[in-house]
Amino acid sequence: MADEAQPDGRPRQLQGKVLVLTVCAAGIGGTFQYGYNLTIINAPTLFIQTFINETWLERTGLPLEGSRITLMWSFVVSIFPLGGLAGALLAGPMAIKLGRKKSLLLNNTFVILAALLVGLSRIAKSFEMIMLSRFFAGINSGVSMNIQPMYLGESAPKKLRGAVALTSASFTALGLVMGQIVGLREILGAEENWPLLLASNAVPSLIQLLLLPWVPESPRYLLIDRGDKELCICALQKLRGSLDLNNEMKEMLAEQAAVQGKKAEGPWELFWNPAVRWQLITILVLSSAMQLCGNDSMYFYATYVFQEAGIPYDKIQYYIIGTGSCELITAITCNLIIERAGRRMLVIGGYSLMAVWAVVFMVALSLQDQYSWMPYLSMACIFAYILSFGIGPAGVTGILPTEIFDQMTRPAGYMICGSLIWTNLFLVGMAFPFIVQGLGYLCYLPFLTVCVLTALYVSFFLPETRGKSLLEISEEFNKRNFKTQTCENSWTNFEDTKSTML
Repeated sequence: MADEAQPDGRPRQLQGKVLVLTVCAAGIGGTFQYGYNLTIINAPTLFIQTFINETWLERTGLPLEGSRITLMWSFVVSIFPLGGLAGALLAGPMAIKLGRKKSLLLNNTFVILAALLVGLSRIAKSFEMIMLSRFFAGINSGVSMNIQPMYLGESAPKKLRGAVALTSASFTALGLVMGQIVGLREILGAEENWPLLLASNAVPSLIQLLLLPWVPESPRYLLIDRGDKELCICALQKLRGSLDLNNEMKEMLAEQAAVQGKKAEGPWELFWNPAVRWQLITILVLSSAMQLCGNDSMYFYATYVFQEAGIPYDKIQYYIIGTGSCELITAITCNLIIERAGRRMLVIGGYSLMAVWAVVFMVALSLQDQYSWMPYLSMACIFAYILSFGIGPAGVTGILPTEIFDQMTRPAGYMICGSLIWTNLFLVGMAFPFIVQGLGYLCYLPFLTVCVLTALYVSFFLPETRGKSLLEISEEFNKRNFKTQTCENSWTNFEDTKSTML
């Protein structure tokens, strides 16, 4: 029996699948690209260093040595997060002026340009093209990490908003694993293939360019930012596969009324806006903790720990894939349980477990030479730490700006969130070798402190957002933002107070 058709001529079943297509289309060229970029740009490190040295010698007749090598390589390493920071700052204006969908489409320009530059760098004998390529890849990642969760969070129904927006973390982890697999020596990880490996990030981009035009724009953007109710309803019908949109339209119209006459705010304006004081503090804390918790540093330690455990050097690359697979498994698990467990529980649980594993890891490092089985405990801690990060902090942090900011402040909230993530990624990458050198086996003490303090902050100050409309979440934060005013005007009728706070 044929599917029952809707008035727009689309079968009901097909309409219900549009949301899934939207998630996949946004993800494959979005945070998947970030995870993939993060892995492949670090895979051929030795080959790129050799290429830079040879090119420098051919140009100048002098070998690149001493402090010049350190300075050159530090610049090559740091250019990717600097590009990510630039992308995070671009994401807000792009999301406001172009919309969420068009911004993701345009963002593919950066990664295609990056692929062309690095793919031709060996032929052109130019290591500057590699640096520029990494910068453009960083811009692409910075834009996609901000706009993808915003787009999906605004497009999903309330009961699925967390799970849909959290697919950003799943796509990031999938990108990490795919990058690790493609970077194997048997595939594209051999020395002669490094330009092709680095240029392979154009493939996800091309897939997104084929898929994304078939899905609708964010309904909230169409209604609240552009004021186009007809297009909003059309987008909702495609995404929901149902004509029963009354409740959702009422919520969106109420949100539209709440921000009537306002314009989209810039990042600096949020710092002076008392209506988003606690939302801003929450984003500052959680987005900083995202990088300062030390999860990425576990990947730094992985090779050393696996070697100490007696794993042959040529086999370590396969064990490294296991670390990325851990993050993928927990991200998918988090997707399945977030609407039951809630955001607060996952973040508190994740950081609390990371604190425990940090203590065990430091103890294992300190006893590494005394007990033969300690390297295996260190190895277990690496996997446990990454699993704990993936079960909550990795995904929930990315979706919170969608839920706790309104339509006029959300792009600026994501700009601040993304800027902090990329800045802290750069700082941790530069500082971690010195932390290891200075603290030795106690190197995870700063990360332990961050995990404990973040878990305490979330316990005391972050309200649960599960199952609530975006307007209801705003009201929750307004109770804290306007606590003094509420006490002074305690005589006011409840309905008057509610309308005043909105």
